[in-house]
Amino acid sequence: MPPFRTPRRAAAAVAGLVAAVCAATALPAAAAPEAGPAVPGRYARQHLDWHPCDGPAGLECARMAVPRDWHHPGAGPDLDIAVSRHRAAGAGGRGVLMMAAGGPGGSGLARPADLARRSPAVATAYDIVSFDQRGVGRSTRVRCQTPEEFAGFLTGDARDRSPAALRRTLATARSFAEDCGRRDGALLPYLTTEQTVRDMDLFRSLLGARTVSYYGASYATAVGAYYATLFPHRVERAVLDSNVGFDGSWQRFGLGQPKSFQRRFEQDFLPWLARYDDVYHYGRTAAAAQAKWERQRRALRAHPVTFGKAVIGPDRFDNGTSDALYSADRFPVLASALATLDHWDRAGETERARAAGLLGRAPDPAFYAEYFSVTCADSPWDRDARAWVRRTADDAAKRPLVGARALAFAAVCASWPAPAAPKVTVTGAGLPTVLMLNSVHDPATYYEAAERAHRALRGSRLVTVTGDGDHGQYAAGNPCVDGVVDRYLLDGRAPARDMTCPGKPLPVPAA
Repeated sequence: MPPFRTPRRAAAAVAGLVAAVCAATALPAAAAPEAGPAVPGRYARQHLDWHPCDGPAGLECARMAVPRDWHHPGAGPDLDIAVSRHRAAGAGGRGVLMMAAGGPGGSGLARPADLARRSPAVATAYDIVSFDQRGVGRSTRVRCQTPEEFAGFLTGDARDRSPAALRRTLATARSFAEDCGRRDGALLPYLTTEQTVRDMDLFRSLLGARTVSYYGASYATAVGAYYATLFPHRVERAVLDSNVGFDGSWQRFGLGQPKSFQRRFEQDFLPWLARYDDVYHYGRTAAAAQAKWERQRRALRAHPVTFGKAVIGPDRFDNGTSDALYSADRFPVLASALATLDHWDRAGETERARAAGLLGRAPDPAFYAEYFSVTCADSPWDRDARAWVRRTADDAAKRPLVGARALAFAAVCASWPAPAAPKVTVTGAGLPTVLMLNSVHDPATYYEAAERAHRALRGSRLVTVTGDGDHGQYAAGNPCVDGVVDRYLLDGRAPARDMTCPGKPLPVPAA
């Protein structure tokens, strides 16, 4: 998920399932899983018309209609959900492994093909399926602002806490929220995790699957935890990788991110950068490297660097830096971009294009439209914007990498037009053992929140990846993690207790 980003199957349509599907897709209330009216037949009797996707080879796509509001399925227009699958390569497979995307705001359609490529054993055993969440991509999309209208968001210097700058930040956030309400206000209340997991259970039923297994990373851990809470007897196995704080509110979770991003930057990236001063010439100690990074940021405030349409100013410099912290494999990419910025006038076109692609990338209004739709409506927020000015001051000063822009994010939710969704309390009741993964220095889904979520999801097993801060641990080259997950998904063998895995070695710059 963003610092406030994103870090990654199923039979053919089956006829004659009407009676079974109607019985299997009871609509649960948030407080009482599996209770509520049956799914209307016009949804339950759909057939998924699979065809090759316009994308990765071996991936099939289809569409399904869902109610705008699962609690009142006859009210309002239907929503269109794009779904995908990668068929199991082996005969007599384990069934369906469902995935969801991170963010909120990421696309899920291509994820089955990506997981199949990275984990051939799982692709042999399972039909891997996914979807674009309501509001995203090729599903019914939410509209808030055009790129031109969104240009002022996260552009400038979020560390500026002058009265005029604070007024601009609050006005920009309020304008974004108001535009969302003006353009898609009728849809906003239903772009929530709780509504999404009901779409997932309809998808399961249309696949003809009595149960599904699940893999989700980042925000998709909340999707999986909510699904498992509302539909526990539909879950065979579930892997939650790099966990958001799904035990509580988005507000509480967001308040912890400035600390975790600063920790990843100062304790992991800067020491690594200093170790390779002979390559990047950025300082021989972490403190020296940080001082140089701060000097570059100050220089960009006075004189932003442009390359084509990309503009590298302080906020985008922060964004590019924080984005690269999600995986240590990107440390060399960030280090090279910083070094290029240091000798910009002597750098070649290709070198400058790469640096601008990381440090000057404009935020995507479509991604943030869904991001805020979910995070602002899933759980309550303090709606006092002035209180947020006071609350974010300390992070802006002491943990500024993402703490400086925390006010902009909170101010959007303080102005959000949609009411909060029904509360879903994750407990683990009625579930098989759920496997959770988290690195200790994950910047976005920080370890302290994962521990809280683990305690809430009773009976789960937490695999702690030590000496590591990567976001998204499975099928990323860690043999210990991959072995634990594969034994669980393929053979049903969960660890008997919580355990640790060592992290991967840090990358070495190319010669």
